[in-house]
Amino acid sequence: MGKYLAIIAGLIAIVCGVWLVIVWWRPFYELVLGCIPPILFFGGLIALIAGISSIKDAARTKKLEEEAKAEEKKA
Repeated sequence: MGKYLAIIAGLIAIVCGVWLVIVWWRPFYELVLGCIPPILFFGGLIALIAGISSIKDAARTKKLEEEAKAEEKKA
């Protein structure tokens, strides 16, 4: 019974959500437009951090490989 209740509640929430978007279209539109700049900013920040981290990891890996080759030459 709980599964069916969850489905019915979900359908009611979807219908209410669509109705409210239609009724309050302008505030919804402004909210979406207001969210775009922060999303772009934080998305760019995450990409920048990931890129820097990737460069550091590549440099660290290269350094470890060079140290391993130096160890092999000594042995």
